[in-house]
This record gives sequence, C-alpha cells and structure tokens, in this order.
Amino acid sequence: MEYGIGGSGGGSGGSGGDPHDGSDPQRRKKRYHRHTAYQIQKLEAMFKDFPHPDEKQRLQLSRELGLAPRQIKFWFQNRRTQMKAQHERADNCALRAENDRIRCENIAIREALKNVICPTCGGPPVGEDAYFDEQKLRIENAQLKEELDRVSSIAAKYIGRPISQLPPVQPIQLSSLDLSMASFGAQGMAGPSLDLDLLPGSSSSSTAPHLPFQAIAITDMDKSLMADVATNAMDEFIRLLQSNEPLWVKSTKDGREVLSLSTYERLFSRGSSHLKNPNILIEASRDSGVVIMNALTLVDMFMDSKKWVELFPTIVSKAQTLEVVSSGMLGGQSGTLQLMYEELQVLSPLVPTRQFYLLRFCQQIEQGSWAIVNVSYDLPQDSQSAALRPRCHKLPSGCLIQDMPNGYSKVTWVEHVEVEDKTPTHALFKELIHSGSAFGAERWLATLQRMCERFACLMVTANSTRDLGGVIPSPEGKRSMMKLAQRMVSNFCASINPSNGHQWTTLSGLSEVEVRASLHRSTNPGQPSGVVLSAATTIWLPVSPQNVFNFFRDERTRPQWDVLFSGSAIQEVAHIANGSHPGNSISVLRALNTSQNNMLILQESCIDSSGSLVVYCPVDLPGINVAMSGEDPSYIPLLPSGFTILPDGHHGGDSGGDGASTSTSNTLPGSIGSGGRSGGGSLITVVFQILVSSLPSAKMNPESVTTVNNLIGTTVQQIKAALNCPPTSF
Repeated sequence: MEYGIGGSGGGSGGSGGDPHDGSDPQRRKKRYHRHTAYQIQKLEAMFKDFPHPDEKQRLQLSRELGLAPRQIKFWFQNRRTQMKAQHERADNCALRAENDRIRCENIAIREALKNVICPTCGGPPVGEDAYFDEQKLRIENAQLKEELDRVSSIAAKYIGRPISQLPPVQPIQLSSLDLSMASFGAQGMAGPSLDLDLLPGSSSSSTAPHLPFQAIAITDMDKSLMADVATNAMDEFIRLLQSNEPLWVKSTKDGREVLSLSTYERLFSRGSSHLKNPNILIEASRDSGVVIMNALTLVDMFMDSKKWVELFPTIVSKAQTLEVVSSGMLGGQSGTLQLMYEELQVLSPLVPTRQFYLLRFCQQIEQGSWAIVNVSYDLPQDSQSAALRPRCHKLPSGCLIQDMPNGYSKVTWVEHVEVEDKTPTHALFKELIHSGSAFGAERWLATLQRMCERFACLMVTANSTRDLGGVIPSPEGKRSMMKLAQRMVSNFCASINPSNGHQWTTLSGLSEVEVRASLHRSTNPGQPSGVVLSAATTIWLPVSPQNVFNFFRDERTRPQWDVLFSGSAIQEVAHIANGSHPGNSISVLRALNTSQNNMLILQESCIDSSGSLVVYCPVDLPGINVAMSGEDPSYIPLLPSGFTILPDGHHGGDSGGDGASTSTSNTLPGSIGSGGRSGGGSLITVVFQILVSSLPSAKMNPESVTTVNNLIGTTVQQIKAALNCPPTSF
C-alpha cells in the first residue's frame, strides 16, 4: 500500500551532491504525501467492492479525495499486491503444516526401523552411523521445508487462487534420541552420569518457546501511523548525519564522537528524559569507516532479518521481521518499511539483553547512497510484557551506506538509545555500559568491518598455509570449513544470552567464582540431540585484552588451561585466515601423546577494536575430513565452548561536557578489584557447553553442581596462574 513514503522524485531527493553538504536546504527538502484517515477509509471501501476500478471510478475518487488519478492508480496496485502477499502467506502456512506432518511420519518410520530384527542373524540391521544418519535426516527435512515454501509461492503466483487449506496436523510423540557426543576427558566432567533436571524458566517442556510477538495485530491505521513515524525519523536521522559541532563533540575520555545533549534538545525540541527520570541512561555515538562490501549487498543484508543476525552474531541475539509495511520501489529496497523485533546482547550472562520493537526504513538518498533508519515503535499489544523488562527506546539511529569506486562502501553509523536502569548494572560492566561503548556505534562498525573481511576471505580461492594429513584443502573445502566455523561461532554466541526462553540460574557451590548455568533440550539440525548444559562465569583480570586474546589462541599455551586433553601438547594441523588481522583465523588442532587420536579441535579466533572471541569445539576426524573435502558440513554436530574478551571500559578521566552517556551519577566507579588503577583490564567470560543426557528430564543434584563448579573454577584458576594474576582478581 502507498502510505506516502518516499519523495515525489526518483530515488535522489537528497542534497544533490555530498550528503553532508548543508548549503542547499531547498534541494534537500523532500515532498511527502501522507494519506488522511478519511482518504484511507474511502479507498478501502472502494477496494472491497471494486479491487480493479476503471478510469471513470478512479477519476471520481480523485475528485472526492483530492488526490491525483496517478496516486489512486498506484494505491490500488499496491493494495492488490498486499492482498496477494497475504494469500501467499496463508498458503505457505498450509504447506508448512503438511511438510511438518510428513516430517513427523518420516521420523516415526525411522524410529520403527530401529526395532526391525534382521531375519538372518536375529540382530539389529546394519546401517550407517546412527548419529550422522539422524543429522542427515534433519537436514533433508529442513531442505524439503524450504522447497515447499518456494513451490507454494510460485503456485500462488501462477494459479491465481489460494491453495486448499490442509487439515491440522497432530504431533507424533517420539522417544528421546539417545545420541552420544565426545565427553570432556575422563575426569567426570561430562557424560550420561550427570543426572540433571531442566532449570526453572526453561521452555523445553513446551512444544514451542514463548515469543513476545506472537499475538500482534496490525491495522491499516497502524500502518499509516508507522509511515509517519518512519518519515519523521528519517528526517531527523539525515540531520544527525549532516551535522558536526556543536551537535557532535569528541569525548575527552576516549576520543569517541558523542552527542551533545543540550544542543540536541535545543535543535530537535525534545525534553530532557534523563532529567525527568533520573534512572534514564542516554547513549548516543557516531562513527564512520570503510567496509569491504558494495553498498547494494549491504543494504540487502541489513533489510533481511536472518542475514542481519548472521552479520552481527556477537551483537544481535535475535531478530525477526513482523510485518512489511511498505515494499521497495522497482524491486529495490528504497522505500521499504518493516516492523521488526530485535534483541541485542553483550557476550556475558551478567548483562541482560536489550529488546526493541522498531521500524526499519530504507531510502535511497542519491545515486549510490542509501540511508537505513531504526526507531522504536511502541505496540499496544506489548504494553503488559514491556512493563516487566527494562525500558529500551531507540531514537532515530542507523547508518548511511555510500558506494565507493573500488567496490567498497563508506558506512557512517549512528546509535541513539534511552535505557531505563530498573535493575542496577553489574559492577563488572558498569564502566563499559555507562560509557556507551557496549552498544555504541564503534562496536557496530568494527563488527561489520571484521565480518565483511570474513566474507571476502570466503570467496578467495587461496589454500590454507598448513594442511591436515598432507592433503591441501580445495577452495570448496576451505569454504566448507569456514561455514562450519561460522555455525560454531553463531551457536556459541546464542548460548550466552539464549533468546528462546531459557534462563540463567546462579549455582552456589565450591567455586570461588559465580557460575551461572542453563539447561535446554537441543533438537536443531547440526547440534547433538539431548539435554545440553551451558555454564558460564565472567571475571576481571588486570591484563590487556590483546594479551589475553594471544594467550587463548596460541596452541603452545593451550595446555596451561585446557582440560579437554589433560595438559597434552597441542599441534595446529590446519590454518585458514579469515581477515587482515593475524588473529582472525580458523584452526584445526590435534593433541599429541594422547589416546584420543580420533578427536580434533575446531577453533575460530576473531578480534576487532570492540573485543575478541576464541571459540572451539571437539570434532572427530571423519567430520573434519567431510568439511575439508568440500562436502556439506551442516549435519556435523557442534557443541562449542570458549571465551569472550572485552575491554573493561576504564580509560581514566571523565567524559567532560554534557556528552550523551549520562545517568544518575556522573562519576563512574572503577572496575571490581582495580583498587583505583589507571589502566584498563579485561572482562573474560568463560563458557562451557556439555551434552549431559539424552533423557527427557532429570534432577539437578548436589553432585551436578559440584561438577560444574569444579570445571569452571579449575579453568579460572589455571588462567590466573598462567597470566600471573592474584587469585582474588575476579
């Protein structure tokens, strides 16, 4: 539907030259037409009876509503397109239900085949490895589901009528799959002997996790209002991009570009939220840089919620498009307006996720230049659940993407958020959060630059510098290994702040550190099926993040902390670079002088200015060979563990002026255990994931608590000893 988004011209409508040049405000001003409620009501009434009005009817509407005949024509075209899309979605749901029914039958048949007795020998039939067989089945079913979705879309388009509604499918109750996974050594750290129960807050007992956007109903009046909100947000966002001092100032604390609140409130006639509510924390920052990806590809990825999560796995824990309010013009993204749900995270269980309902609006400013703005949108249906979580409101934020001649893009990023601190920020993260660095523009841009480098390396055909068993991987093998490692990192990040209803529970035990744990039942393709325990703790160490990162990624120092191979020497047998920084790489590691010759370690390390990760996972030799040969690695089971390393946010001095990061107190305390130090340390989160049982439920007993605490506590003690840190520095 046309709700007046976009100007009267083509796609430019900007300044006509440099988007930061404010010398010609008349050329920069766009003309918008917003339909009134009365006009929309009359158009909807006509559409109900005459979805294809003739020229006479369009002229009559034009006179009654004061709109041009061309506007009437386009409105009806867009409305018909919208109705067609609604029918397609209904047909997709019907086909998806049918596919689910087939999938359940498929799994039920395979379960029955397990009980077939061989008539020759009286024993079970000989077949493929049960675990990989099940994983392949899940991948095949997922591919079938995608194929049905594609076919349903084509059918709805060419048949011209909805597909018959299929009957509801009754779920088939299946027994839990007893699948095995490599245990963490022989010290009783993992394995079926752990009799754990699902922790409170876990959603595994239900058929589907509760999602906060299941019951949202959006009316045409809502869409009209959304269009107005998005248009105004885009206007403000462009002004924020084009302005410099005194609106944007350099922070004397860390040199970041932050917003002057007094200037912003004066220019945009906004009240002082942090003065009305002393618990409001305002974060606003801006940064720009060059990205190794062309602008059109970036725009398409930003407007696709699935690709958005893949592009920012360390920041975005969940994103979903709830409604496409307006589609782009001429098949492009310019003019696209979406209602989205999004959760943002810091990689530690000590920091709660930030949840937003927001409008994302894309507009081409001029040739080769696109602006994408995000702004919070409060839904009445969400008012009850919103009262139970910290209030996070995103003011006009987003990015300007400009094409460069060499195929790169210049990206200018703006983040502007109001956060109400209903619960105190954990002391370890107070400096990082209150400085605005945890969710600031610098972190978004640094992550984008690193991930785009990774995608560029994925397309390079050069081989790895070290090979496995004398076999140099082909370009297809390299891409397969990189895809496997990317899935491992995404799984690891999702385990730290799970967005599927699982909650962290603090374990009280023998460890000197605070351990938090979560249990969930894993059923996704590419993950071991059963009950998985995630345990994590965050500590502070007086060591620079770069030195901590080098310590974890170096295979020569790995025996000092790794409990997987009980201190055995480690050899790197394969190495793939995935960025310009030497720390951005994928490795295959092998333990020497150990009985576990068939078990290897897949590891990815990545670092940028906002922090770093070292993620690893045991993978058996056949699985590595599958990936190295270029075959599809989707069914290879992964249960990653690892470390996140963040700067503690302490730079010394104060922010000065009236910068954008402000709260109830202008004095930010030092980090835990710092003793008034002047330098910065590291916030290290240690995460372990262990397959503990294939049973549907069990009990959390004292032995389980002791095992998890010992695992985390021993690892932390070994890290501190290796880095010469005092035992109390956590």
